[in-house]
Amino acid sequence: MMGLYDKPMWESIRAGAMKLQRCKHCATWLYPPGPSCPKCLSPELEWTPVSGEGKIVSWVVFHRHYLPAYPPPYNAIAVRLAEGPTMISNLEGAMPEDGCIGRAMRLIYVTMPDGVMLPRWRYEG
Repeated sequence: MMGLYDKPMWESIRAGAMKLQRCKHCATWLYPPGPSCPKCLSPELEWTPVSGEGKIVSWVVFHRHYLPAYPPPYNAIAVRLAEGPTMISNLEGAMPEDGCIGRAMRLIYVTMPDGVMLPRWRYEG
């Protein structure tokens, strides 16, 4: 569901090049999007492309069925973007048995069975 401030982010995801807000005053990256910078409170924000690089900081596997288009089991991972913010999404492919915390990730764009395009992650390299 689209929020009050995130329409440009979802448009950039559909275009295959995710953008996040960045403060024009102090250069802080914002995620999720909002009306002003959480660091300096400036309302002067710009939409800036992200590198698509990050590292896993946490993960979980869900075994309960919540939405028809997303059958269990499925994972949710927290990835700290190279730009700083932490983003929650999913890993494409299987979770490794030897652990994944700290592993390098690459942002990809996947059209889900319900037609929604989502930013997801795959292992880098």
